[in-house]
Amino acid sequence: MTSKSLLALAVAATLLVGSGVATAASATAGPSPTPTDSPGAEIPATPAGQQLRWVLDAVGRAPVPESEIKEHIAPSLLSQVPPAEMNALLVQLKGLTLSSVDGSGPNSIRAVGVVSGQKFDVTLAIDGTGKIATLGFAPILPLPPEPKTWKELDERLAKAAPQHGFLAAEIKGNRIRPIHAIDRNTDRPLGSMFKLYILGTIAEQIRQGKLSWNTKLTITPELKSLPSGELQDRPDGSKVSVFEAAKLMISISDNTGTDMLLHKAGKKAVEKTMRAWGARDKRNFPVLSTRELFTLKGADYPKHAKAYLALGTPAKRAYLRATIGKLPLTSITPWLKPRELHTIEWFASPADVARAHAELRGISDPKVGEVMSANPGGLAQGAWFKGGSEPGLSDVGYSYRAPNGKVYFITAMGTNPAAPFPSSAETEFVVLARGAVKLAK
Repeated sequence: MTSKSLLALAVAATLLVGSGVATAASATAGPSPTPTDSPGAEIPATPAGQQLRWVLDAVGRAPVPESEIKEHIAPSLLSQVPPAEMNALLVQLKGLTLSSVDGSGPNSIRAVGVVSGQKFDVTLAIDGTGKIATLGFAPILPLPPEPKTWKELDERLAKAAPQHGFLAAEIKGNRIRPIHAIDRNTDRPLGSMFKLYILGTIAEQIRQGKLSWNTKLTITPELKSLPSGELQDRPDGSKVSVFEAAKLMISISDNTGTDMLLHKAGKKAVEKTMRAWGARDKRNFPVLSTRELFTLKGADYPKHAKAYLALGTPAKRAYLRATIGKLPLTSITPWLKPRELHTIEWFASPADVARAHAELRGISDPKVGEVMSANPGGLAQGAWFKGGSEPGLSDVGYSYRAPNGKVYFITAMGTNPAAPFPSSAETEFVVLARGAVKLAK
């Protein structure tokens, strides 16, 4: 068994990232840390934990009867990985043990597994019926070396992503001084990096006194989205503060938190921020919630996608309200191959993303910095980070204050309409950014 063969069979139903109905990589985009082994991983007594126990038991008995697989695996997942292929995965995982459980909720769990000395980032989530809708095994590999020159960085980025953009720049107030760039003014799909504009809109409304960081938001079925995140696992009617939702939106790319904030701020207000900050691509309007994107790409595809794309902006708004907004999450079928990357997404150029970081850094409210630095994305603590991913899309974006007091920005944006990015390519983006930090000084 090899890491490559396991990765080929790994499947997940998370978006954007994290960059979420997407790849096995998290929308937060960044290398998985290698945790210290524990004497034994305690699996929580949750519905997701029970299904993980079944996986651990099944790998010791594989191949298991097809009826048993259908009892535990959701039809949406089996439509992508039929029972025979699922059994092949279980056979390859023979000897799987867990070294740690790193995060869990009622309906999802993340752990570190070990097979023949190779560590894997294990992700599992269940659907509304309690069956496994997400099952991913991403190898935790040593990081490749950082690029030593801009030429090397360019060559490696081109190899990692057939369509790509890059910008390393210094931020001076609201001015951007490019240091090294590739197509810095070309609009590209953002994935979860669009959440920067929601944060900016919320921060402005707080400045105006319309909201506070302590304002309570209510989790409702209509505002729940798919993972990544954790708020979708909380009971309907639960309360969450604007600050907690914002921090989860940026740090772990929580999609339900994102949609709650978008709903609270208002789509027109977020669109105003996008235009003011340079993200004026007409495909951004109306701005989509994460749930709307999931539904357009995953519910009875391509029916709703085609109908939506044939409309003008006012009619698109009506279609989202009257049709897309009425479809339940259970109508969404996960997709594992690139889909509508250049039509149904959020769009901005590397220069626009730099402008968004500059605008956020220009906000005096310290809570904005606390939110943006909660997950440094593989750089040093204190770095501001937001990435984005879905099948065929991998973006990372950073800003940080160097020891010399200067503020720098780095983004690498990649798309591959033909195939999803492997986790190794997503890790490469982070390593390239680390190298760019040193080259930009």
